[in-house]
Amino acid sequence: MNTLKITVILSLLTLMSCKDRAKKEEKAPEVKIEKEVTASPKQTYAEISHKQGGKWVDHKYEGGSKFVNVDHLDLPEEHTDHSYYIRYEGPGWENGQVGYRLYLDWRNAIDIFGKKTDTMVLQQVGQDGFDSYHEMSPWGADILKVGKALGIGSIGRYVQGEVRHFENVESTGVDIENTDNSSSVEIDYKGWKTLDKTIDLRSKLTIFPEDRYTLHQITPSAKVKGICTGIVKFEEVPLLKKEGEKWGYIATYGKQTLVSDDDQLGMAVFYKLDDVESVSDSDYDHLVVFKPVDTTVDFYFMAAWEQEPNGLKTEKEFLDDIDAKLDKLDKSDSI
Repeated sequence: MNTLKITVILSLLTLMSCKDRAKKEEKAPEVKIEKEVTASPKQTYAEISHKQGGKWVDHKYEGGSKFVNVDHLDLPEEHTDHSYYIRYEGPGWENGQVGYRLYLDWRNAIDIFGKKTDTMVLQQVGQDGFDSYHEMSPWGADILKVGKALGIGSIGRYVQGEVRHFENVESTGVDIENTDNSSSVEIDYKGWKTLDKTIDLRSKLTIFPEDRYTLHQITPSAKVKGICTGIVKFEEVPLLKKEGEKWGYIATYGKQTLVSDDDQLGMAVFYKLDDVESVSDSDYDHLVVFKPVDTTVDFYFMAAWEQEPNGLKTEKEFLDDIDAKLDKLDKSDSI
């Protein structure tokens, strides 16, 4: 009889516990969570990570549970610079020597993450505070002051003496791919309007396990004069130029980082001579202006920071490195 009473009491307690749990679950807010993408354990990594569970208030994303990595993102109409929706404001890609990020908004500029470690670090960047990557940490920091420029290797349109960014775009979609041999960020811009021209533009940025460069492949939907790339311009840092048989480069080397007044950084853009209409300057950029085409154009860009592991420590080392790359491009059309 005592055993029967104990069994009945335990059954009632279990039933009450289940009901309490069910009530708590009913009260929990429903949050739509997209498929989360985990970090690549390989030698390259690309990502885009955005907040979920919050809400848009004008052009700011408020609240939210956490940043979640996804392999595809359609940019919300509300999104602009400093919306606090995308971790470090856009997609990022890296290898053991360098990292890059693209401001996925009207600025459309590419920035540099200087790395002090050869491990993949992007997944932790910006997790401990939205702008924390501006401060030097054991892994490194954001080191380039982009301002109103293209940064390094991004796309604009040079027309009427001014570089037009992506102030007017109908829609933007991003795809991330991590493979055994490379990592890529592919961006599909629909309805990019500059003055009287509206085109679509596909941009694919790929990084490889070795070296500091990114392969940038752009495909405009129509022939438009003035599509360009470039390097941010700093006073007292001269422009370096060289042409080979089929390829050329523009480059800068010197004190041009946010780290300190003596910190050294080299930047270069490599381009095929037949693809280019002119090498020019705007108020904020050293520019490579492409010929109007509706086919894919390939070019490379790279950043070499003196504090990276086994980095290039002098201007001579930097010039020797980019000259060797130019020679290789002349011979094989790839680095």
